[in-house]
Amino acid sequence: MADPNGWQLALLSMLAAFLSGYLLGSIPFGLLITRAAGLGDVRKIGSGNIGATNVLRTGRKGLAALTLLLDALKGTVAMLITAMISPQTALLAGFGAFLGHLFPVWLGFKGGKGVATYLGILLGVALITGAWYGLVIFALTWLLVAFTTRYSSLAALVSVIVVPIALYLLDFRHPALLSLAMSVIVIFKHRANIDRLFAGTESRIGAKG
Repeated sequence: MADPNGWQLALLSMLAAFLSGYLLGSIPFGLLITRAAGLGDVRKIGSGNIGATNVLRTGRKGLAALTLLLDALKGTVAMLITAMISPQTALLAGFGAFLGHLFPVWLGFKGGKGVATYLGILLGVALITGAWYGLVIFALTWLLVAFTTRYSSLAALVSVIVVPIALYLLDFRHPALLSLAMSVIVIFKHRANIDRLFAGTESRIGAKG
């Protein structure tokens, strides 16, 4: 006989996974790191973003790299912790971390653009399922586009388009669905970059000023 409370427990498990992921993802590492380094509020320079790209505008490459790493690991850690308790909800925890990074409650729901956390979630998928395809495809696509065009934003945009298609074709349906949802949001968050790419005014990797 089916447990009449089974659906309620499943719903609570899903909600707990999502909220725990969201709270972890909403930690604004870029802001905390730059403040700790005595550089003030990173939101007051450049794009006003809290991600690694804007942290790099402080001139501190080490801090930018640390921000990138921590923003990525938010997604990975959220998934790994959840997988130890409820493997079925690990992807939901990753999605929660992704939304937490983009829309942190502590900063008026104004966060980063999600690329680093996206990458960390692909790492989480790889570690949990053993399927490294998404992570490898993202990395190779990003490097290829970035090397040939020197546009970091374009490399990210092409990567998030390619990954869900590749995962779907490789028959990883649930990771493909998750990556598709994240890709749509990443593209939306990059709409200003897209406008600059079409206008020819987007900054290239290594450009001065």
